[in-house]
Amino acid sequence: MTNGAYKTNQVDKGACQMGVGSRAIRVDACEKVTGGAKYTDDLRPANCLVAKVVRSTVANGRVKAFDLASALAVPGVVKIVTCFDAPPFEFPTAGHPWSTETAHQDVADRRLLNERVRIWGDDIAAVIAENEVAAVRAARLVRVEYEEYPVVLTPQEAMAPGAPVLHDARPDNVLAHTSFKIGEGSYEEAAAAPGLRVVEGTYETQTVQHCHIEEPVCYAYMEKGRVVVVSSTQIPHIVRRVCSQATGLPFGKIRVVKPYIGGGFGNKQEVLYEPLAAFLTMQAGGRPVEIELSREETFAFTRVRHAIDFSLKTAVRPDGRLVARRYEAYSNQGGYASHGHSIAANASNAYRHLYQDEQVLDADTYTVYTNIASGGAMRGYGIPQVNFAMEAHMDDVARAIGMDPIDLRVKNCMRQGYVDPGTGITCYTSGLLGCLDQGKKYIGWDEKRKAYANQTGNVRRGVGMAMFSYKTGVYPISLETASARLVLNQDGTAQLQMGATEIGQGADTVFTQMAAETIGFRDEDIHIVSTQDTDVTPFDTGAYASRQTYVSGMALKKTAKVFRTRILDYAEYMLKRGADTMDIRESWIVDAESGERLLSMSDLAIESFYSLTNSVHITAEETNHCKSNTFSFGACFAEIEVDIPLGKIEVLDIINVHDSGMLINPALAEAQVHGGMSMGLGYALGEQLRYDAKGRPLNNNLLDYKLPTSMDTPELHAAFVETDDPSAPYGNKSLGEPPAIPVAPAIRNALLHATGVAVNSLPLNPQKLVEAFAAAGMIASWEG
Repeated sequence: MTNGAYKTNQVDKGACQMGVGSRAIRVDACEKVTGGAKYTDDLRPANCLVAKVVRSTVANGRVKAFDLASALAVPGVVKIVTCFDAPPFEFPTAGHPWSTETAHQDVADRRLLNERVRIWGDDIAAVIAENEVAAVRAARLVRVEYEEYPVVLTPQEAMAPGAPVLHDARPDNVLAHTSFKIGEGSYEEAAAAPGLRVVEGTYETQTVQHCHIEEPVCYAYMEKGRVVVVSSTQIPHIVRRVCSQATGLPFGKIRVVKPYIGGGFGNKQEVLYEPLAAFLTMQAGGRPVEIELSREETFAFTRVRHAIDFSLKTAVRPDGRLVARRYEAYSNQGGYASHGHSIAANASNAYRHLYQDEQVLDADTYTVYTNIASGGAMRGYGIPQVNFAMEAHMDDVARAIGMDPIDLRVKNCMRQGYVDPGTGITCYTSGLLGCLDQGKKYIGWDEKRKAYANQTGNVRRGVGMAMFSYKTGVYPISLETASARLVLNQDGTAQLQMGATEIGQGADTVFTQMAAETIGFRDEDIHIVSTQDTDVTPFDTGAYASRQTYVSGMALKKTAKVFRTRILDYAEYMLKRGADTMDIRESWIVDAESGERLLSMSDLAIESFYSLTNSVHITAEETNHCKSNTFSFGACFAEIEVDIPLGKIEVLDIINVHDSGMLINPALAEAQVHGGMSMGLGYALGEQLRYDAKGRPLNNNLLDYKLPTSMDTPELHAAFVETDDPSAPYGNKSLGEPPAIPVAPAIRNALLHATGVAVNSLPLNPQKLVEAFAAAGMIASWEG
């Protein structure tokens, strides 16, 4: 297959076959479905103390004093630590690789416990107790005196003259502002040319939460003068570094262990309460101390997806060619920097990637502190927000010039060979046009666009679509590095250790397949270690950015090649024939030409361990400092039915078609797409974390938040256009995050087709739709 070519009818390796491309069963499936898998709370020591965080009851202010008398009198209370007792170190919490360049380091703007309060429920003290009942009772009895300040909930409020300053280092509350221009001249000059149609629109995305099943949980204890932290985290090596920054302990005094994890979706790409647990165990004489958040705390006091407001302008020719665009975005960061401006900046980069302008693109992006929960990483890292705005806007442009939305996209979309002028990221392969073809045929685009035109009545149908591009990893914006280790066992099997974390996405399974493929082992002869331990696990920055099969996969491939060579070298010693005449297949040393079996791996391993003349312990460990990146693509097509008086959308049919390069495991790939589509449906139709005027969350629980259930989810369909990307270890590209990206704009555009009403903010819930239909004169207004 030539680079850039694609196939739409993949022939999978049979279930009995091995390695890359097979539908191998997950290596952790049995342990997880039988309850054998051990998660963080399952490993809690018997003598573990419980800590509960005391939270502020104001969203903006300063702690002046505590009254702890009643709380300390609760039986079982061991100690109460307040913000006045905590170390003075300010530290960052984002799950990013550290930079040795100060200008590229994450913003350090919070402490273990905060005297200066910036969100409702801020961490101001912690109760350590013998049991949870005592800890909860005591936390409720802590009395706090505050100096209270006005609350700002939106970027517009926070940037207004006279707004309260949340962080002294940012007196205008703007965490960061970046701008770029692609092309010559200005948007205003280009848009003023005769014969162009100018389309403008504002689009808004909302604050949502990850809703992983396992809440954030960690515990810490001391051993031989060191602090050991056990945590449900996506980033154990980064947790170690941040614990050092937050407590003042050197790296070597901290060990982090990550067991099985019950979901993260980016919320656990954040260092949440691990540093506090480390500090509290030191305050408790080294006894284990656990912090486990409730569901309500997880919603309100961990991280959320940034709400972003967009203002878009496009100058387009009558034939659909984009001439110039203007982009402006305001990202609601919340109280602390977390991942900060990188989310909004990533969104603006995606805006310039997917479509290419004839003349110019002007862009300005602001990230602004406010008094709501801090925005952090969430599946898609800013791209779901910008994709909603961009793809809704493209349908608005198509409607304004009377052009089919797909034709408009095809005329202007990124092509293979594109190089980002800012970062140098190159489009080595593209199956985007194939994705559009497949989706268009599946949904019956041409027929239904005609059939559903000019409808009347209270119930109408429509079809819509949206497409996307997505990078694979974070290079060159940030460091990409990973290592892997392989060790030959005495029985001829191999232990595989990866610093990259399994967080439910199937990483351990595809790593097993990659190792088997490259070495020549059977899948079952690779024993991957699912637990990461910073004392022994090879370094890797963690699970995020859809990077693992690409970045960590290359580290594994390099390691497996060295491991394979060392095995063949030892076979040369044993068999007295050249290593280049032999191969490894199905865990046997074989003749490279005939395939004749020459030596079992178990016999080779026993000899290598116990030979009296040449004992060699065969291992390999290699690092991949990744200096490449590439684009994956995809599209979502949706057919919906709209009940106008009820303001209700029912999704009748929906499909995601993806170009994620070569599929390592087609079954896991399909599962990833289904999971991402489900998240996209919630984002589109109902999810939103709401606040009152004082900054207090109103619906931080699973009853009121309106997360879709299985009863709300339609049949989900996934398809793939495979491309063989030359920059990847196995031709693969990103897939973990992309499925969540295009669903919301596809449904919005189907709504536009069905009703002619453009609803430009999420979620598309009944109240919002009824208001929009009433404003359009389609139903009587219910006001009054």
